[in-house]
Amino acid sequence: MSIRGVHHLQLAFRAGNAPAMRHFYRDLLGLRELPGEQTEGLALHFAAGGQRIDLVGVAQWQPLPAVSHLAFEVQDLPALRQRLLAAQLPLVENQGLAGFARFYLKDPAGNQLEFLEAQPQVDQHLVRWESALALA
Repeated sequence: MSIRGVHHLQLAFRAGNAPAMRHFYRDLLGLRELPGEQTEGLALHFAAGGQRIDLVGVAQWQPLPAVSHLAFEVQDLPALRQRLLAAQLPLVENQGLAGFARFYLKDPAGNQLEFLEAQPQVDQHLVRWESALALA
């Protein structure tokens, strides 16, 4: 027996807010919408790489604590950042993580999302050595 991976993640949103959620995940984040059961706007399904994100509208919606969040690994984080800033969305960029560029954002339902991209590792000894050579 072994766990092979994550099949899907499910997040809730306030029932009736499907158009805003679809716009955010499909149009702003660029995720591909998947066909799903026709539930009159109560569920949306998106692909994120090989994983699936299911968004489900609920009448008794409550926001999750910020520590509970979904983290997206992104290619070309600066381009996504610019797209989200152009849409006037408030990004939180005050939490560094060694080896990664990242920021946080809440979706229209208030779910905390993290976007990160690995940064090339720089050998600080090599940087100091090359700087010393340049000064010599």
